[in-house]
Amino acid sequence: MLKLDILAIGAHPDDVELGCSGVLIAAARSGKKTGVLDLTEGELGTRGTVETRYQEAADAARIMGLSARENLQLRDGFFVNDEASQRRLITVLRRYRPDIVIGNIMEDRHPDHGRAGQLIYDACFLSGLRQVKTQETDGSEQEHWRPRYVLQYLQDRFYEPDFVVDVTEVWEQRMESILAYKTQFHDPNAGGPQTYISSPQFLEAVTARARLLGKRIGVPFAEGFLSKKTVGLRSLDSLVLQET
Repeated sequence: MLKLDILAIGAHPDDVELGCSGVLIAAARSGKKTGVLDLTEGELGTRGTVETRYQEAADAARIMGLSARENLQLRDGFFVNDEASQRRLITVLRRYRPDIVIGNIMEDRHPDHGRAGQLIYDACFLSGLRQVKTQETDGSEQEHWRPRYVLQYLQDRFYEPDFVVDVTEVWEQRMESILAYKTQFHDPNAGGPQTYISSPQFLEAVTARARLLGKRIGVPFAEGFLSKKTVGLRSLDSLVLQET
């Protein structure tokens, strides 16, 4: 069974790419096993189809160097944080046994993001309880598992991050993974209705935020994260040194 070092989870295909693809790409380059779980198929999206979304997600997975990508096929726009959804997510967590889970922010412009964030947080806790029983597809009982850290990536609304990660070296690859969603983001040659995320200003804002976070630590580009649990360092050598 494949064990992941990092599992990133998003309410919709493209959430992870926008939020933390730089960290995933850098981790994969260093030899770590990374994966993505999309909670829904993004079927309520104005542009594209479920079929194109799956192809775009597969293209992005290749660009990011993922070891695994799955879709939980919850209802876009209407999934709830209930026992049934939690158990489905726990099954995936116990299958991949990630040390770190990175999920949606707890409150955002899109209501799915906040619901997903709380669902992810709750399922990660419950996954560590021995008395919560789940099974693999072959009927075998799964062992309990709780990630060491559950982090949230920044999305539409800005929150002061608990920490930021330098993604400068993988920036071009990060943007390539986002642009794999050809039906979703700006394309001057594409027809169809325009949306909030299909405007050229949206991707400009994505870059601007990464530059803002990078400036905080003296690098060109960075991603920001929140954590309810205090994040520790093994040594001060892990600190990004800045000019004084």
